[in-house]
Formats: sequence, structure tokens, C-alpha cells
Amino acid sequence: MTWPFPFAEGRLFILTLRAGVEGYHINVGGRHVTSFPYRPGFTLEDATGLAIKGDVEVHSVYATSLPKSHPSFSLQRVLEMSDKWKSPPLPEEPIQLFIGILSATNHFAERMAVRKTWMQSSNIKSSNVVARFFVALNARKEVNSVLKKEAEYFGDIVILPFMDRYELVVLKTMAICEYGVQNLTAAYIMKCDDDTFIRVDAVLKEIRGVSQKKSLYMGNLNLLHRPLRSGKWAVTYEEWPEDIYPPYANGPGYIISSDIAKFIVFHHANQSLRLFKMEDVSMGMWVEQFNTTTAVQYSHNWKFCQYGCMENYYTAHYQSPRQMICLWDKLARGRANCCNFR
Repeated sequence: MTWPFPFAEGRLFILTLRAGVEGYHINVGGRHVTSFPYRPGFTLEDATGLAIKGDVEVHSVYATSLPKSHPSFSLQRVLEMSDKWKSPPLPEEPIQLFIGILSATNHFAERMAVRKTWMQSSNIKSSNVVARFFVALNARKEVNSVLKKEAEYFGDIVILPFMDRYELVVLKTMAICEYGVQNLTAAYIMKCDDDTFIRVDAVLKEIRGVSQKKSLYMGNLNLLHRPLRSGKWAVTYEEWPEDIYPPYANGPGYIISSDIAKFIVFHHANQSLRLFKMEDVSMGMWVEQFNTTTAVQYSHNWKFCQYGCMENYYTAHYQSPRQMICLWDKLARGRANCCNFR
């Protein structure tokens, strides 16, 4: 019998439960073990307690960052109001890459960490690459008020006119495509999360290494994945009647060429685009539809990390603000190494 979990009878272990953009992430002994989404309609404010069941003796519990709303809610405590973190206006000339970052309304600390790290990359500072956060509305007016002040000051947030819910994440991805097509002239569009760290120069180099003659869909690709019909990630037959998903890149970081984005925006405007609650599967579905008339180059690389980080990564996922700073410091010393702590 194989035992994939990092537990041993009679031995201590440290379990970390973290609230992310779309759900909870669980690490044991510093290693990511599992993640699961929030239930529909759930907000972090709904969490009022933690229950631990089973044959486990709790040695101690350390709770950190548990204010009334979110660990990073305090504007004065988290947001560093300095001109050096502001984004410049959108360039009028063509750019190589537009990066849309999915973020939750109250993830102030996560956005600040991104601003102070990979958004300081030379390609972004020179406007060869542009990055923007895409954020929907919160049920609490005071959170939206702080978000609006943040957006006005830093100039890097696109506020979307709908409530932030898991089932509507696909609309954020749609908004990224629309923004990249209608507000910029970008050769490629990338989607990532606010806990994704991007080596911008490495991603650009990977894009340049593929044929420029074909349309491009690049990321950590999944083939012949089947929808789960039970459990927390369950998908009903009404939502997805087919037995398998189309080839799709994992959501933490993938890239499409601008012609694919234009195709998506056009068909969405004509109400002829199928939408599915899992945004990364939706993108795979749209690319597959585009591929029936125009050849697409599917480019797979494990270095677009789905879980955590690997040496010489292109993107690292599930990175805390503290890990973001650590990764940036290591890059400054010329090393694309991971930071294995929270």
C-alpha cells in the first residue's frame, strides 16, 4: 500500500490552511497536499470557526491574520502608497505581451506583493509588457470603497461590474481578452492569478522560441482529462455532458496569441460562445473551436507550474506575498530558485 500523504503515526506534523483566490490550499510540512474551491456564494467572512476531527492529537494551534474580513484588508497596513509602484499609462505603440491577473476584491496584500516584485521587471518598466489586475465587486461596500481608492492611486486595476463568485471567474478571463484586444495592440495575452509569480523574461523567451507563423496556446497542458462527477469539484452532466475536456492549460498561467483573443471577443459579443464555470477549461474549449478553422500550435511546458514551484520555473503558483519577495530577491541574484516557506 502506498501512502501519498506526509503523515506518520506518532510523529508531529505542521498543517497550514490558507485562503486563496478561489479556494483553500492545504500544505503539510511545507509541501502542498491539496486544494479545494469555496462553495458557491461563500465569502471569507462566512468562516467563523475551524473544526478538527479524527484520530489526531492537537499539540498547538497558531492563527495569524484573522481580522474581520481578510488578512490584507487594512489599507494603511498593507498598501504602500509610493509613486514607484504606480503603473504608467497604457502605451500607444504595439507591445509584446499583455498580462491579466485575476484577483479577489480584498487581496490587497497579494496585489502589493506583485507590484513590488515581478511587475518591476525591465520589460514591464519599459512598456514592452503591460500587466493589469482584474477584480470583481465584493458584497461589502467598505471593501469596494478601499478597492476603488487602490485602483485610482496605482492605476493598474480593472474593476468589473459584477459580484465576485467562483462561477463567474470565466467572465474575468473574458474581460482580460477584451481589454487586451480593445485597449492595447499586444501580440500575446497571458492570464495568471495574484498568487502566481512570473519570470517575465523567461516567458518572453519561451514565446520567441516557437513558430511565429501559427496561432499559439501555451502553458501546462492537460490532455484527455475527465470531469469529476462527485465531490467538491463535481461537474454535472447539465454543465458538461461530454466524457472528457478538450486540451486545456492550467489556470495559474497560460498564453494565447492575439488572434485567438479577438476570436473569443467577437463570438462573445455575438452571444455565440459557450461558457463554462472552470475558466481554464473554457479557454481550452474556445481554442479548440478556433483550431477548426485556423491552425493552433499547442505548446506544453511543466515550468508553468500548477502546484507550487520548481527549479528554473516560468511561473510559480500558490506563492504567498512573503514568498513573492523571496523569489524576486533570488532573481536579482541571478537564481531562479524556489522559496519553500509560507
